[in-house]
Amino acid sequence: MEGTHTMPETIGPAPAVPPTPPVPLQALLAREDLALRQIAGPADPGTVVHGAHTSEMTDPSPYLLGGELLLTAGVHIPEGAEPGGYFAGYVSRIVAGGAAALGFGVAPVHDTVPPALVAACEQRGLPLLEVPPHTAFSAVARAVWQLMAQARLAELRRVTEAQQSLAAAAARPDPVPSVLRQLSQRLSGRAVLYGPDGTEIAGAGHVPAEGGAGAALAGLADVVRPAPHPAKTPSRPASATDTHGGVHLAVYALGAGEGFVLGVASRRREAGDHTIASVAAVLLALLTGEHHSGAGAARSSALVRLLLGAPPEEVAPLLGTGRRLVVHARPEAQAPDPVAASALGAALGSPLVDLAGEVVRVLVPADRVPQPQPGWTLGVSAPAEPREWPAADTQAARALARARATRAPLLRHAARPALADLVPAADAETHARTLLAPLAGQPALAETLRAWLSLHGSWDRTAVALGVHRNTVRQRVARCAALLDTDLDDPDVRMELWFALRRG
Repeated sequence: MEGTHTMPETIGPAPAVPPTPPVPLQALLAREDLALRQIAGPADPGTVVHGAHTSEMTDPSPYLLGGELLLTAGVHIPEGAEPGGYFAGYVSRIVAGGAAALGFGVAPVHDTVPPALVAACEQRGLPLLEVPPHTAFSAVARAVWQLMAQARLAELRRVTEAQQSLAAAAARPDPVPSVLRQLSQRLSGRAVLYGPDGTEIAGAGHVPAEGGAGAALAGLADVVRPAPHPAKTPSRPASATDTHGGVHLAVYALGAGEGFVLGVASRRREAGDHTIASVAAVLLALLTGEHHSGAGAARSSALVRLLLGAPPEEVAPLLGTGRRLVVHARPEAQAPDPVAASALGAALGSPLVDLAGEVVRVLVPADRVPQPQPGWTLGVSAPAEPREWPAADTQAARALARARATRAPLLRHAARPALADLVPAADAETHARTLLAPLAGQPALAETLRAWLSLHGSWDRTAVALGVHRNTVRQRVARCAALLDTDLDDPDVRMELWFALRRG
């Protein structure tokens, strides 16, 4: 096989916090406020620094992590230092410590950069920067961190935009080709989906170099593809990387044992590429698993039957247990996306997830007890049979509204027996219709009154629960009082209305 080839490497778990991108040395030299000047070493645009460190030690190498811009004023230089000895040794130790460049501050110790230091840096290929008298080392260090922060922000923005575009692609009528196409565009390379037998099922983009990179990518996929007899074969890594002819290759196993593999080939490998490709791998795992697993086929069958008019109780056996909880969830920050919705469903133990605007609805088996989820506010219905699912959906929506109003992470619909259960259902419903007749045809008024009563007459909390202004709540409640011709400050009136609203 032609081209440069290395042994594949598995990709370890991504760190909890993305690593800060390095700063090109040229970007630091371009800062006019620093007025730095490179006077020795290669002017390679690919040279980067990972931080700034100041030291006046003759051997700072034990304190270097690698990739730093080392700053010194030359305090450590002994008087009458032998040019060919001291400076050559000093620069050698810096290079051995992994420093990316050396910055020498002019004044107050030295009026100029020692020529012997310039010669030593030139000989060892270490970039040497002259730091003028008016530029403090702290200013250089601050500039490095500012540039790193800007680079990290740009990288996070790039990853976020890629995640959103991949999620949107997964929702298209042709999700698999759309995800691959979007991934290839985001990574400026080629994205391929391989089947369990190693054949290419779909692909997008192009391999950025000739010389067998495509074949090398297909071969690398075998490294992560589950073995036919896993009990007799060592476990395979979930992902791996390699290079071939200057092309970066990466592969990701999809799902648990299905055999599908995502392959990516690109000319450059940037910090966020692994995160972007991992998101695509999760989406493709969901898409391939949905169409090739028995559970996915059962859910598809259930959906078709519902669309063709089958009653919920007939469809429920295809989904497993009949009794379910309906969970309504809303994120505390931005609006949810399909990836976040699927992740929430997985956390709650159910693949039955519906993303509807700002709310995610999940149908959870009744034997699972939903727990609070970080970053989400949840409302949970009472356990319900299939024919009761629409009513449970309403319960969950009201529980979510109350949870948001009271700033609780999770609230459950109260399903315990009450005094209202002592009244025959038909009589209770007739009384409720009669009492609430003035509000008939005005659901916004009835729902506002219900929320206001459930929140003990709090204008602010009711406004939050309904997503309206508090003045709107006041106007609606006043309108209810006028139409019902009653005093809403009377606790007996409130009790009777609450009874009617629960039954009506």
